[in-house]
Amino acid sequence: MAAVKTSTTELGESRVRVEAEVAPEAVEREVRKAAAELGRDLRLPGFRKGKVPPEVVLQRVGRDAVVGDAISAALPTWYEQAIHDAGLVTVGEPKIDVGDPPPKGEPLTFTIEVAVRPRAKLGDYEKLEVGRREPAADPERVDSEIHRLRESLAKLETVDRPAQLGDFLVLDFVGKVDGEPFEGGEARGYLLELGSGRLIPGFEDQLVGAKAGEERAVEVTFPDDYAEHLAGKQATFDVTVKEVKAKRLPELDDDFAADAGGFDSLDELRAAIEQRLREADEHAVEAEFREAVVDAVAERADIEITPELVEAKAREMWHRTAHRLGHQGISAQQYLQLIGKTEEEVVEEAKADAEKALRREATLAAVVEAEGIEVSDEEVLDSLREASGVPAGQELRPSEEKKLRKALKRLQSDGRDELLREDIAMRKAVDWLVERATPVPAERAQAREKLWTPDKEQGKSGQAEKSELWTPGA
Repeated sequence: MAAVKTSTTELGESRVRVEAEVAPEAVEREVRKAAAELGRDLRLPGFRKGKVPPEVVLQRVGRDAVVGDAISAALPTWYEQAIHDAGLVTVGEPKIDVGDPPPKGEPLTFTIEVAVRPRAKLGDYEKLEVGRREPAADPERVDSEIHRLRESLAKLETVDRPAQLGDFLVLDFVGKVDGEPFEGGEARGYLLELGSGRLIPGFEDQLVGAKAGEERAVEVTFPDDYAEHLAGKQATFDVTVKEVKAKRLPELDDDFAADAGGFDSLDELRAAIEQRLREADEHAVEAEFREAVVDAVAERADIEITPELVEAKAREMWHRTAHRLGHQGISAQQYLQLIGKTEEEVVEEAKADAEKALRREATLAAVVEAEGIEVSDEEVLDSLREASGVPAGQELRPSEEKKLRKALKRLQSDGRDELLREDIAMRKAVDWLVERATPVPAERAQAREKLWTPDKEQGKSGQAEKSELWTPGA
């Protein structure tokens, strides 16, 4: 018997209300768990610390004192079970209303109001013509890569002239605050590139024009966000310029090509870079084409997306970002300070992507349903293997394969495999659409979008739309 039973009511505008009921046995299991947890901290005569049985805890403190904690601890799991039982794909944060704690032997009830993914009514989605550009190696990127190679092979040569931006100085310096040296403020033989911005703002500017053997007093103010004992304080650095060095880039010739990669000529080096960039661009072209195919199908579909739904999706995207940043040791507040924006601004900026994501997801879900796309256990296992870093086609050791299959069974028993199956199904739907789409030159597709056609005159809103390109009859 399922722990949670549900009934769902459509509220309109892609919102639903779910009435959920948790079986009495499931409630009591959680009550016993909460009692056992409480028993770990109780000291009672006749029992060792941490060994007080749940039954004794309930007798001593009463069931009412435990049931609230039990419900709070189990509610996230019961919520997931309710959403799974109702077969919903939610968008954004839910509103949950929990009923009164039930007496022993009675079920717990709670309601959920939440936005759900909208349904798409598909238009034409087979054999579409979709623009696809040719992979290319941008000449500017080729030049940039060659410049990077020249920089990596550059040499520093000592020069007898005043220092310029881009030169390197060999320095000795001692920093003082209120006339006293401070920790970390002294260095000898320090190599500094003028204009690199590596040191305190203003430091490098005051060394432009210096010559080897010259001594200078550099006056700076530490930024307010510097180390606490120096933040905002004025300092003087006594600097001795030991050497001035200029960066010499290798000539663009065949010798450079040989040093950069063992090529016989500069033309061979450039051709190799172009080939590598073109191959990398092929992956980008494929990804762009797949997205374009899905967007073309979504454009022909009828999908009702309200501003409230877009708002919910945008906030969901922000919360996922904040959660991911948290795992990297960055709080949401730190991130917002770093980018100089408020949470509301981030959510507002995410709305365009949120609407696009909703359209794509709704469209792919409709294709999965229309074409009866299913996902086998073996495909789920392949996805789990991929997630664990196993290259495609490589077999696991029998013991590892056994663990993987046990993991799948655990996911299935909790209903947690459904999200993974849906992700795989949607990827298969994209594959299905791409296989049936006809790629056409991107320029041709763009020109065709500007052409007047009878269906464009009415548009999806039923209002006449302005033609961007005149054609007979327009």
